[in-house]
Amino acid sequence: MSQPSRKKAIVTGATGFLGRHLVKRLHTLGWEVHCIVRAESQHHDLIELLNKRQIHVHDGTMNNMMSIVERAAPEIVFHLASLFLPQHTPSDISRLIRSNIEFPAQLAEAMAAHRVPYLINTSTAWQHYQNADYNPVNLYAATKQACVDLLRFYSESAPPTTSFRVINFELFDTYGPSDPRPKLFSALRNAAHTNKPLAMSTGDQLIDLVYMDDVIEAFIAATLHIQQPGRASPTTMETFAVSSGRPLPLKELVALWQKITGQRVHVHWGVRSERPREMMQPWNRGVPLPGWRPRVDIEEGIRHMEGIA
Repeated sequence: MSQPSRKKAIVTGATGFLGRHLVKRLHTLGWEVHCIVRAESQHHDLIELLNKRQIHVHDGTMNNMMSIVERAAPEIVFHLASLFLPQHTPSDISRLIRSNIEFPAQLAEAMAAHRVPYLINTSTAWQHYQNADYNPVNLYAATKQACVDLLRFYSESAPPTTSFRVINFELFDTYGPSDPRPKLFSALRNAAHTNKPLAMSTGDQLIDLVYMDDVIEAFIAATLHIQQPGRASPTTMETFAVSSGRPLPLKELVALWQKITGQRVHVHWGVRSERPREMMQPWNRGVPLPGWRPRVDIEEGIRHMEGIA
């Protein structure tokens, strides 16, 4: 008796914090996972997990992208790759456009050519400055919106006999163990270890943090939602917010981390200026993915992250 075929997926951004964990989760669930990486990316741990033929180096050309998607032949694509810059300089513009607009355009074109029906995209809550329907905090957020717009074109322009459905996730701040990104908790750990004062802004801004496992489970739940027959027309594009629903002031987060870990940080509040167009309150008008909700609260998440029983 023949074995059922394995589900096949492409993951972009697989060398990033969330991407690595998504690849591992899909692999654990029995998926055949293919990853698109850059030549300069550090992907040795992916080689240990996957077959080398499942790791595809993209050279930046459309022909190469066509070849990758044809060889991988996925049923679904998870697009997590992006270039994040909180503030840009003139020399950053080309890199932002190549990474956040040209690359996903190539990906969508190759998917359409090879009739790959499902795409789960990641964008950002930073597209909603002052809680607006669209008001980008920075150029990074503007390029992520441009990506959403081009994916809508591919979704809406697909032929009637072809499915090109898109779920767009707007992510808030994420955190978890072994996070290499220079974010809040890594700064607190470093300050506690070195006993050096940590310069902060006023600490009044609300931070919406979602634990890594909950974010990954949102992606898994999206694979079921996007394939449900009769949910919507084959060319529908849906956007959902992946939010904790419980934003906390920065000052409270710092105090909570210190309480749970027992470490002390000398924080100098109000020393650093707010970034231009700082989001003092997170966007709160997003729609959650049906059937998904965050399960790890911030206290439990900090304990898991720091290895505290």
